[in-house]
Amino acid sequence: MASSSRNNKQYDVFVSFRGEETRDNFTSHLYSALCRQNIQTFIDDQLNRGDEISESLVNAIEASAISVIVFSEGYASSRWCLDELVKILECKKEYAQIVIPVFYRVDPSDVRNQTGSFGDSFSKLEERFKENSKKLLTWRNALKEAATLSGFNSLNIRPESELINEAVNHISKRLLDQVFRPNDNKNQLVGVESRVEEIESLLGVQSKDVYALGIWGIGGIGKTTVARATFDKISRYFEGSCFLENDKNAIPGIDLNFRRISHMKVLIVFDDVTCFSQLESLIGSLDWLTPVSRIIITTRNKQVLRNWGVRKIYEMKALEYHHAIELFIRHAFKQNHPDVGYEELSSKVMKYAQGVPLALKVLGCSLHKWEKEVWEGAIDKLQRILHPSILEVLKISYDSLDDKEKNIFLDVACFFQGEDVDLVMKFFNASGFYPEIGMSVLVDKSLIAIDSHKKITIHDLLQELGREIVRQESIDPGNRSRLWHHEDIYEVLTYNTGTKKIEGICLDMSTVKEIRLNLSTFTKMPKLRFLKFYSSSFNGENKCKVSYLQDPRFAEVKYFHWHGYPLKSLPSNLSAEKLVFLKVPYSDIEQLWNGEKHYSNLNQIINATCNKLIAKTPNPTLMPHLNKLVILNLRGSKSLKSLPSGIFNLEFLTKLDLSGCSKLKRLLEISSGNINWLFLRETAIEELPSSIERLLRLGHLDLSDCKRLKSLPSSLFKLKSLGVLNLGGCSNLQRLPECLGQLSSPIILNLAKTNVERIPESIIQLFVLRYLLLSYSERIQSVSLPLARGFLALQSFLGILEDTQRSPHMDHKLAVRWQERGFSMGKVHMVRPGNEIPKWFKFQSARSFVTLEMPPDFFRNSRLQGIAFSAILAFSNRHVDCGRWFSFSFELKVKTTKDCGPHDTELFQSRVNYIESDHLHLGYYLFCEEDFKGFWNCNCIPEAVQFNVFPSLECECCGVKKCGIDLFRFPNSASPMEDPSTCFNYNEEG
Repeated sequence: MASSSRNNKQYDVFVSFRGEETRDNFTSHLYSALCRQNIQTFIDDQLNRGDEISESLVNAIEASAISVIVFSEGYASSRWCLDELVKILECKKEYAQIVIPVFYRVDPSDVRNQTGSFGDSFSKLEERFKENSKKLLTWRNALKEAATLSGFNSLNIRPESELINEAVNHISKRLLDQVFRPNDNKNQLVGVESRVEEIESLLGVQSKDVYALGIWGIGGIGKTTVARATFDKISRYFEGSCFLENDKNAIPGIDLNFRRISHMKVLIVFDDVTCFSQLESLIGSLDWLTPVSRIIITTRNKQVLRNWGVRKIYEMKALEYHHAIELFIRHAFKQNHPDVGYEELSSKVMKYAQGVPLALKVLGCSLHKWEKEVWEGAIDKLQRILHPSILEVLKISYDSLDDKEKNIFLDVACFFQGEDVDLVMKFFNASGFYPEIGMSVLVDKSLIAIDSHKKITIHDLLQELGREIVRQESIDPGNRSRLWHHEDIYEVLTYNTGTKKIEGICLDMSTVKEIRLNLSTFTKMPKLRFLKFYSSSFNGENKCKVSYLQDPRFAEVKYFHWHGYPLKSLPSNLSAEKLVFLKVPYSDIEQLWNGEKHYSNLNQIINATCNKLIAKTPNPTLMPHLNKLVILNLRGSKSLKSLPSGIFNLEFLTKLDLSGCSKLKRLLEISSGNINWLFLRETAIEELPSSIERLLRLGHLDLSDCKRLKSLPSSLFKLKSLGVLNLGGCSNLQRLPECLGQLSSPIILNLAKTNVERIPESIIQLFVLRYLLLSYSERIQSVSLPLARGFLALQSFLGILEDTQRSPHMDHKLAVRWQERGFSMGKVHMVRPGNEIPKWFKFQSARSFVTLEMPPDFFRNSRLQGIAFSAILAFSNRHVDCGRWFSFSFELKVKTTKDCGPHDTELFQSRVNYIESDHLHLGYYLFCEEDFKGFWNCNCIPEAVQFNVFPSLECECCGVKKCGIDLFRFPNSASPMEDPSTCFNYNEEG
C-alpha cells in the first residue's frame, strides 16, 4: 500500500458536503477555520452539476491528504455526494488517504443503516435508481463503511463553534503525523520528529514570554530542515508567521513592517544567520514584539546568538545511526533497505559521514545505481579527498575566520584531535595565535568542541576539510604547511624535499619502513613548530634513523615528540624558552642539552619522558626548574631505582607515570601533592608509604602486575577522591585492608589474578563498589552481592571478568540511583566451571540466542530493572590457541515500530581467555536512564538475546553452547506486582 504525504499533495483537505444544506452555514465556517490555520482546503463552489462528478473534482480528491465528509440529513439524496464518497473511499484504500466523517445533525447509526430521516433521503434516490441495483449496493456499502470511521458528532459536541474547533485541531494533528510518519517516500523527514518536539518544548509555545531560540551547529547538520519542520508544525498557533531564508544577500533586503507585527502574535524564523548585523538591521531587538511571539534563529556561529541576547540554544547533533543509515539508504537505493551485498559498503559510508545529513544525502545520490567496484573506489577516494559538494558547504565557516583562527583550525585538524586542551592552548600561545579568543571562535562556529574530559574533538568531516585545505596548498607535499599522511612524509624525508613552507610533521612510524634521515633534513624547515614521530603499535620502534643532525633548524619548535629518539642529547638549538612539550620515550637520551644553561627555561616544559635523564642523574637541583611540570611520564625507565626528592611536591604535577620501571622498589615519603593519576604498573614496589594518604586528589591508582606487592597501607581509606584501584596481577597480595569500606566515593576495584582470599564485607555493605573485577582469582572463597529478588548467591566462581564498556567516570547521579535501589554495580559478569544453565533462569536455549516476543510497551514498564544472563562457553585446544584472548558479549536485539530497522544493542562485553573445560558465565545488566530514553525514542521492542564470541569460533565444539535469561524488577516495590518476566512470550529456536 502506498502512503500519502502532505509534502507531495496539492491540497491538505477535500470537503465533501450537501451544498443546499450546509454551504452557507456549517461548511463555510469549517472552511474559514481551516484556512485560518494555513490548511490548503478544496471546496466545490459549483451550484449546478451534470450527471457525473467532474474530472477536476476527481483530481482534487486524489490530490488531497485528508477528506472530510459532512453527513447532513439530505446528503444521501444527492448522487454526486455519494459518488464523491465512493471515490474518497477508493483513495483511502489505494493511497492511504485519511477520511474524517462529521455527522451534522444526523445519527451515525442512521447513516450506517440508512434509517431515520437520513434513510428517507436515500430512499428518494433509491427510487430514481431502482433499475441500477449495482450502483445502489455500492452506495450502501460506502455509507456503511464511512459511518464506522472515527469522526465528530454534532449531537455530542456543542456549541457548533466547539465542534469546528475540535475538528480543525484534529485535522492539523493528522497532517503533522503525515509529515513525520516514516514510510517509503524518500522525501520524508528522517530523525526530525524528536528534535522538533525538543525545540517545541524549549520554545514554550503556550507560554506568554517572548522567546528567542537559537539552533546552532555545523554546516550540513540539518538546522534548516529542523527549523522548517518546527515552523510548519507550530505556525498555526500564531496570527502571522514567516520563514526568512538567507539566500546569499536575501535577508538584508527584507523589510519587515514592525508597526503591524508589534501588535501581533508572530513566529519568525531567521535561517542561516552569519552575523549580528543581519538581525540588528531586520528586527533590532525583542522589544518590538508582543510577549507571545517567538523567534527562531539558525546559525553556525554561537556568538551571533549571544550578541542578540539569545539564552536558549539548541545544539544540533549528528543523526543517530539508525536514522543516518535510513537517510543514506533512501538516497542510495531509493528504497528502505540496501541491495543485497551492499550492507558492508553502506556501513563504511556511515563511518565516513558520521551522521551528517548533508554528507549522507550527497554520498547516497552520488553512489546511486553504481556497481560495487565503483563504491569501493569512491570510498577509498573519500579517505584522501573530501567530496566537493560537502567541501563547499563546510568551508563557509572556515572562510569566515581570520588568519590566526585558520591556523589554529588547521593545526587541530592535522595534529590535535583528542589532545588535552591545556597542552594545545600552551602550544598555540607559544605560536602567537592568541588561542583564548581563537579557540572560542572555533567552538562557537562548531568547527571544534571540547569534551567533558577537556579533550579537543573535531568532527571527521571537518577534520577532512582542514586536511583538504592543506592538500590544496600544493601538489608537492614538501611545499605544504602541514604533513600527517605517512606516504607524503616518507617521500619528503627520504628524498629530503622539505622546504620553508613546512610548519608541522606528525608521523606514525608503525606505518612506514625505515627512513634514513639526511643530516640536513631539518635545515630546510626553519618554520617547523611541531614535530611528532610516534608509534601506535605496542612494541613500536624508532624508524627515523640518524646518527647526527647538522645544525638542525629547531629554533621555532614548540612541540617535540620523538619515540626512541636516537641521539644522546637534544638538538642544541631546540629552544627551551619556546618548547612547551617534550616527549622522547624509550630513547637513549642522557641529558636534555649539553651544558646547564637551558635548565632555567624548563618551567615551560609540561611533559618530559626521558628514559635515562632522571634514571642516571636524579639531580635534586633540577626539581626547582620543573615547577610548572603537569605530566611526568617515565614509563619504561628500566634503570630508574629512585625518584628525586620533592617530585610529589611539584605544585602543578597531576599525572606521574612510572609504569615498567622494573627496578623501582619504593616511593619516598610524601609530604603533599596534587597528583590525580599515579601509575606504578610492573614496578618492584613491595609496599606503599602510609603517607600516600596526603595525595588528597588521587583518583586513579594503578598497581597492576606489581608481583612483589604484599600489602596495602590502612591509611588508603583516607584517599577521599579515589575512584579506581587497580591491583590486577598482584600475585603476592593476599588481603585487603578492612577499612577500605570507609572510602567515600564509588570505586572500581580490580583484583584479577591476585591471591586475595576474602573481600571485606564493609566494601559491599557500604555500596562503594562500581565494579568488582576478579578474573581467575582462584583463592576467593565467596562474595555475597546485594542482588535483586530472584537471584541466588553466586559462589565458588572463578571471577568477575573485566568490563571494558563503561567509562570509569560514570555519572555519579546514576550510581547513587542504583545504590538507593540496592545495587552497587551496573553490570556484573561471573564465571565458574559448569556445563548447565541454572534452573532459575526461566528462559533457556540450547543455542547462542533466545528469541522473544514482547508487548509494544515493554520498555515503559516502570518495574523493569535489568536482565540476568547465563551462557555455557566452551573451548577446545584442538581448535583454539591456548594463549588467545576473546571478546565475549551479551547483546539485545530489538525492532522498532518507526520503521528504523533492526538494532543490536550491546549491553555487555568482556575479555575472556582460553579455559580448558566448559565454564558457566553468569551476570546481570541494569538498564540506565540513557538506555530507556533510547528505547522509548524509537519505540523499541526486544526480539532476541544473542551471545557472541569474537573472533568467531567456527567449530561446533567451541563457542556458546547454551544460554539463558531472566528479568528482574526494582526491589521493595511499593505495590505487589507479578514478576515482570511474565510479559515474555518465549520461543526457543533449535
